[in-house]
Amino acid sequence: MTSPAANCSTCGQPRMPHTYTEHGDDTDRACPAGHTWQPADPPGGDPDAVPTVISDEREPATGVDSVRTGDGRNWSIGTASDVGWIADHTTPGLSVTAAIPAVFDAYATFHPPGGVSQQAHEHAVVRELAAATPGQPWWLGYLDTGAHDVVFPRAARVSLYGGWSYVLVEAGPEQALTWRTGHLRGDGALPDLFFPADHSWLVSALWDDTWTDIGGSALLLAALRRNPLVNARLVGPDEDACPPGLTRD
Repeated sequence: MTSPAANCSTCGQPRMPHTYTEHGDDTDRACPAGHTWQPADPPGGDPDAVPTVISDEREPATGVDSVRTGDGRNWSIGTASDVGWIADHTTPGLSVTAAIPAVFDAYATFHPPGGVSQQAHEHAVVRELAAATPGQPWWLGYLDTGAHDVVFPRAARVSLYGGWSYVLVEAGPEQALTWRTGHLRGDGALPDLFFPADHSWLVSALWDDTWTDIGGSALLLAALRRNPLVNARLVGPDEDACPPGLTRD
């Protein structure tokens, strides 16, 4: 689609999406220079609609872009700089470092153990991570497979792992457990990639994997291993990361 006005009246540059909205209320827009305006006749919307924006299908304006959820809260959308510490720092192959850069003290995989629901497993994972992490935002990354919920489908993407596209949103543990339903590994809610602002750990599940990889401190991974609902298994950075009993799709 094309935005209602093609050029900024202040500087003449093309107008770009700036803020996303879920319920059709007024939507801020901006040009690349940051000049903003309100549309004179904003579009209406279905109260149950997913977040959307009038877009000219080009890259978003420079600066902080955001999405607005139905509760009126704005969430920052990540850019390449926010995942620069991951991009091009993984090693293609079968080891855990295909998903996690080799910068951590310890590595592990986890997946729901037999008899444990995906929800109980994911809540246990997030509880352990939150308990070990000082208060700060988490970046949540949703892999765009074309078949799974990325929560904010019109948001800009970042590229990782040889060109895979992710929607990256700055939020926290509560949103990690509530924003989506269904992913490559089952009917859970967890993002496909997430990490705290201080980069003290990284959780990542690759496209073809039925488990999830994590890198972090030895102390954090010991806590995950102690929780039977998490089902964490330590792996060396050069080992095949596939857990016993699971297969690659």
